[in-house]
Amino acid sequence: MIKPEKLHKGDKIAIVSLSTGLLGEDSLKHKLDIAKDRLENIFGLKVITMPNALKGVSYLYEHPEARANDLMEAFKDESIKAIFTAIGGNDSIRLLPFIDFDIIKNNPKIFIGYSDTTISHFMMQKANLISFYGPSIMCEIADYGKMPDYVKSAIENILFKDSTNYEIKPSEYWSKDFIPWDEKNINKTKKMTKETHGYELLQGKGIVTGEVIGGCIDTFPMICGTSIWPAENIWNDKILLLETSDEKISPDLLLYYLRNLGAQNIFSKIKGIIVGKPYMETYYNEYKDIYIKVLKEFKQENLPVLYNINIGHALFTGIMPLGSKITVDYDNKKIFITDSPTK
Repeated sequence: MIKPEKLHKGDKIAIVSLSTGLLGEDSLKHKLDIAKDRLENIFGLKVITMPNALKGVSYLYEHPEARANDLMEAFKDESIKAIFTAIGGNDSIRLLPFIDFDIIKNNPKIFIGYSDTTISHFMMQKANLISFYGPSIMCEIADYGKMPDYVKSAIENILFKDSTNYEIKPSEYWSKDFIPWDEKNINKTKKMTKETHGYELLQGKGIVTGEVIGGCIDTFPMICGTSIWPAENIWNDKILLLETSDEKISPDLLLYYLRNLGAQNIFSKIKGIIVGKPYMETYYNEYKDIYIKVLKEFKQENLPVLYNINIGHALFTGIMPLGSKITVDYDNKKIFITDSPTK
């Protein structure tokens, strides 16, 4: 996998809207102001928005080619060192016909986002580029009150530094508090809940090293059978990252999605699984039961599974480098970045 260059103070980064165009709605443009201020003043970055990123929900829904063009132009622009996604959504799969994978491969740079951005991460996988499953502009970087310390630390330590042997620790706090997106709520802060679970071992044991692959399982049905769904051999010896979205899919739906992975023989090819904290801990225990049930159905009772990782919709989310090697110590419930995903 190709490593992008790490970030430095003074680097230019681009914001893209690859799914919903919420960032361009008048009532939410204050989110861009918050994010830009923090990226510039906390991290020393220069922030630009790509030409179509602020054209709003209706325009971007009607013009997936415009969203894709922003992504391609951001990769081609040598002055841009990283690409941050505005937010997720549900239809970035519609960008696929307009993606030039050679442009991505020949212009490697940091690409970060989560949720529906999972689809774009599989595009990066196809282009052989390491990418970063992590915070979005609107949700975490422009969080009301202040940017969560856990998010800030992940950006500093994984995107700006050599993160070889860096330990991805659980967040000490999480939140199930949602503050409505309204400019009058800018100074409100989420109520914090002390983390009591930490990482949980569902089954298996041992220490496993492998490249990470995966993302938000809600999106998988949209990409199965397409050109960006990995071929059988790609899954070999990988560590599979799975998390669920804020739609809080039912345990039965998770069951169906996991059975699909089992039917593809993916569980027999990978080395282990890491699972994100469910959004607001909805179905927290039910999801655990489903993982154990499905793996037993496919005779994978010994495949190690670490649960409740702060990634994706976890509140709060860290960063997981997709395509890069991590080491998961299932015995001691620890995760390390084995080899820095940046150069």
